[in-house]
Amino acid sequence: MAEIRLEGISKKYDGSLVLDVPGLTFNPGEVVGLLGNNGAGKTTMFSIILDLIQPDTGHSYSGDEAIALSEHWKSYTGSYISENFLLDFLTPDEYFKFIAELNQVNAADLNTFLSSYDDLFNGEIRGVQKYIRDLSKGNQKKAGIVAALIGDPDVIILDEPFANLDPTTQIRLRNILSDLKSADKTILVSSHDLSQVTEVSDRIVLLEKGVIVKDLIKTEETLKELEAYFGM
Repeated sequence: MAEIRLEGISKKYDGSLVLDVPGLTFNPGEVVGLLGNNGAGKTTMFSIILDLIQPDTGHSYSGDEAIALSEHWKSYTGSYISENFLLDFLTPDEYFKFIAELNQVNAADLNTFLSSYDDLFNGEIRGVQKYIRDLSKGNQKKAGIVAALIGDPDVIILDEPFANLDPTTQIRLRNILSDLKSADKTILVSSHDLSQVTEVSDRIVLLEKGVIVKDLIKTEETLKELEAYFGM
């Protein structure tokens, strides 16, 4: 169980400020939707939390650990940002086995875990003798998201998980995220789609040009506030 905390975080690219977060905490038990248009800074924030890029100022923490100075947080964190996370020269089954071994999940438990996602896979991922690079974008995303959940991580970070998925799969994914919610887990989901992110989230953090403009607990009133913000 770990909170995620950002303190004094900023990041510039080519002299332009893309993220400016004086302070932000994501708490265990929350499903937090990071909402914003393309270029709002969502992926940059997640990349800093996952130590994929370094901020220009400030620090990020997982529990009491400074993320840039520790490796332990990786043992309880599952994430999928893009297809760059995948080992695309493997088949999906080989990739799942590789991730399971990293998380010390045995073959029997892995099979049981993967079987629970057969509806999501729809017969197009497990047992298919294709390299991941030859799968559709949607199926690559399914494989990456499920791989991120192997080992029952306490922190789950998914960037634009609904993009490139058909409507039926989006519904299935929303149900999966709802089922994952527990008092022990910190779940962060980004999207530029208001309806998708509000459907699964308890709290909405709205970014615009790298700045937090709203941080709201989801209620009927706050949903109306967000709809008004986006002119819906």
